[in-house]
Amino acid sequence: MPHSNAKTHRSFRGSREAGRRELISRSLQSAQHCLEDQDFGTAYAHYLLVLSLAPELKATVKETFQFTLFKWAEELDSLARIQDLFNCYEQALELYPNDEVICNSMGEHLFRMGFRDEAAGYFHKAVKLNPDFADAKENFYRVANWLVERWHFIMLNDTKRNLTYLKAIENVVRSGCKSVLDIGTGTGILSIFAKKAGAPYVYACELSKTMYELARDVVAANNMGNEIKLFHLKSLDIEIPKHIPERVSLVVTETVDAGLFGEGIVESLIHAWEHLLLQPK
Repeated sequence: MPHSNAKTHRSFRGSREAGRRELISRSLQSAQHCLEDQDFGTAYAHYLLVLSLAPELKATVKETFQFTLFKWAEELDSLARIQDLFNCYEQALELYPNDEVICNSMGEHLFRMGFRDEAAGYFHKAVKLNPDFADAKENFYRVANWLVERWHFIMLNDTKRNLTYLKAIENVVRSGCKSVLDIGTGTGILSIFAKKAGAPYVYACELSKTMYELARDVVAANNMGNEIKLFHLKSLDIEIPKHIPERVSLVVTETVDAGLFGEGIVESLIHAWEHLLLQPK
């Protein structure tokens, strides 16, 4: 009897596997027919089914899947079915999380819709995945021109300004400040100054996704990726102890510009002083 049960079980498994292979084969054929008929939505659905049943076919169908996704996304875009479009890209990135072509395409859709900060994140990821991907590099530089204000470059090349900030931060840190919060870190230069001055704990927040990613790269390039804690947050959203363990002893910022009131900087600074800064003894 045990032998008979085992045989039945093997027969069942064999039958189930044969059914799976048959379904995969038919779905692939149906997807191809749909592509020939330019029924991209149905073809996309068939490929999703195939990849859910046979993840081992990811490499085999990758290029055809990409083509189908992009054609279906164009249709959804023309029909203003924006949420469906994003859902398709989310599904695709779950299947191919490290595909620079899909990341770049997602960024292009976001950019056309006006979501430039989010688009920059996808372009940046595509370039990270493949530094030689010319389209993604061009897209990233293009969106960066929209998002990175020109005055960043002027300030970064102002030696006198930088040395003044460096000296001021060094003086305060060496006088006993152990923890530093950099509000609106931008490229991360003030956080780097604080760390080089010897501050044991340095935190930084940046609202712009593009500048946050840039700060991460700059900090990593200076071998401080594990020493400076970066947050993609407004200072108003930083919580103790959720984000930082306790109130900091020094706040540094250079967010005072023409957008002072429009960007809510005053409220941010008040919040920092009242909730994040150690009270004077």
